[in-house]
Amino acid sequence: MRVATYNINGINGRLPLLLEWLDTTRPDVVCIQELKAPDERFPRREIERAGYGAIWHGQKSWNGVAILARGSDPIETRRGLPGDETDVQSRYLEAAVSGVLVGCLYLPNGNPAPGPKFDYKLAWFKRLALHAQSLLDTELPIALVGDYNVMPTDLDVYAPERWRDDALFRPEVREAFADLVGQGWTDAIRTLHPQERIYTFWKYWRNSFERDAGLRIDHFLLSPALAGRLESCGVDRAFRGREGASDHGAVWIEVSDT
Repeated sequence: MRVATYNINGINGRLPLLLEWLDTTRPDVVCIQELKAPDERFPRREIERAGYGAIWHGQKSWNGVAILARGSDPIETRRGLPGDETDVQSRYLEAAVSGVLVGCLYLPNGNPAPGPKFDYKLAWFKRLALHAQSLLDTELPIALVGDYNVMPTDLDVYAPERWRDDALFRPEVREAFADLVGQGWTDAIRTLHPQERIYTFWKYWRNSFERDAGLRIDHFLLSPALAGRLESCGVDRAFRGREGASDHGAVWIEVSDT
């Protein structure tokens, strides 16, 4: 079973590339972030013609998340992260797919920091941790997947000294991620590649992709019931290098069926 995450950075503008990627790599489950489209503009028909069922939680111009399942329809279990009824940003969606509970998330960026956006990021992280613990308590096979907007360690950023004050790398954010993993989650990519520099995001400017000046901000956190089935992982760098691509690469893991 291949589970992928892809911050598409505008699903309609990059739909041809997304459809080509789906046809080429054929992941079983896909978590998509930054739809940048309201619900009525989600390209459901095109996704279905590609062989995928889908659920989505859109938002005009910003945010938005979706879960795709090849050959089936995801069974939605939650729409929106609990803990703040006033939060209307479309950043969390959860579904059951082929016996696995998948949470698709787009954690706030938080810049500029310090400031209100950074405070919102930390508050969202706390809500995520509370919900994550409740999921762990079920002892189900669970994957929390998506763009976390955090580089957990110096190994996850090409030039750590340049990022110390950025909201993606500040100590408070890295500590929040470490505390989340410490609940009992497995960071899939780092577990399989404990010392390797693996990036999932490259800025558009200064030839960042060509220089491999990247960040690892797209993560898979697996519950104990799923972590033991982890087999492999990777980043589809070829599609990130295409003209007009998202600034994120699609990232994937393989887990065994049992």
